[in-house]
Amino acid sequence: MEALAVRLSGLDSQVEGAIRVVMFYDTLMRRRVDLPALARASAGLAECAAGIRLHGTGQVIRMAPDGRPAPTPPPSASSAAPIILDDEEIGTVWLERPGPPGPLDEALLDRLAIAAAAVAERYGPARTTMADPALVELVISSDSDEAARARALRLLGFSADSPVRVVAVHAQLPLDQLGGLLCPARPVKAAAIADVGVILAATLDPTRFPPGVRAGIGTAESPDLAWQQARTALRFTTPRRPVVHYAGLGALALLAQVPRDAARDNADVAAIARIAGAAPEDLETLDAYCTTGSLRRAADRLHLHHSSVARRLEQIGKSLGVELTEPSGLLRARLALTTWQLLDG
Repeated sequence: MEALAVRLSGLDSQVEGAIRVVMFYDTLMRRRVDLPALARASAGLAECAAGIRLHGTGQVIRMAPDGRPAPTPPPSASSAAPIILDDEEIGTVWLERPGPPGPLDEALLDRLAIAAAAVAERYGPARTTMADPALVELVISSDSDEAARARALRLLGFSADSPVRVVAVHAQLPLDQLGGLLCPARPVKAAAIADVGVILAATLDPTRFPPGVRAGIGTAESPDLAWQQARTALRFTTPRRPVVHYAGLGALALLAQVPRDAARDNADVAAIARIAGAAPEDLETLDAYCTTGSLRRAADRLHLHHSSVARRLEQIGKSLGVELTEPSGLLRARLALTTWQLLDG
């Protein structure tokens, strides 16, 4: 192809340009880019904003020549072309060039439309956030082989060469709404597996979790290991700490491996259970103190005077048989409280 381009360049510079456009998109397809990358590369090549829209999903991608999302509102398209797949128009591509179309815009849009159809066919347009639980289970199961996992990810709309974040959630909010909040601009899928919600996302903004949601976030690159981590992190969530990253647990994650009977029979954990049953407000006080490590900060969180919190902690310390103002006593109380929360949750 390069040799042909060189030979034709001596005859017609516009033919050479068109062939180079074809070569450009052939290279992109060999790299198996996704739709945002395709729009970004096209905008850079055209030196103007480029857009892609899939009719079935309503997904619109607009990129500026500098590689960033194009500003809104968009101007009218200077030229456009349909995306055709299996003789059906599934979308549109366009350029937003000020003034008349360029001499190679028609060739560029033709190749962009062909490339967009190939991407939509390969990865599947993400029509909904809710996914087939069987496919999601293939992705997160430790029993799946890598070929089956990769195929399931492709069918769910994820690029094979991009990482996937895995989240385990308990939420009253519907999973499709939650997924859209966490990952509004990139592929995201959700399903309920047993009693836990699963969210798979290309990117994830932890600050976007709404109130009332408990979430554990896995950090491993492999989705099956990330799911195990997410389930473990979910067990450590509390009303005061509703979103937990597995990586942030450190050695505390080892508590999840303690057998339930052994944990329940521990004297410190049993004492926490008694406090929880007899005086829930004392348990809340202990939780605030263990979380902050400070009497005054705990009082601020509880909206109480620090002397009231001090009296409560003194009584709690007597019930536990530890001195909470000492580092060793605080450590014992925190471990016992966390272990009890794992049993209770």
